[in-house]
Amino acid sequence: MAEKKRSFEQAMARLEEIVAALDSGEAPLEESLALFEEGAKLVNQCNTQLEKAEQRVTKLTVTAEGELTEVPFEEGL
Repeated sequence: MAEKKRSFEQAMARLEEIVAALDSGEAPLEESLALFEEGAKLVNQCNTQLEKAEQRVTKLTVTAEGELTEVPFEEGL
């Protein structure tokens, strides 16, 4: 079955469902393993989406002349 691409928000919501199901301890072993695998894929998808978003982030700074300019986002600043 082809995996459907979810938005970041949809992926996070599904991850919350998976965590709740695994925390309950009620799922049989095979189902728990399948949920874990699905969760791992969703985590990777979310990380990829976050990395892409971070690359697009810019911050506005004021130049010495008092003009606003955009500069690339730098982690830790």
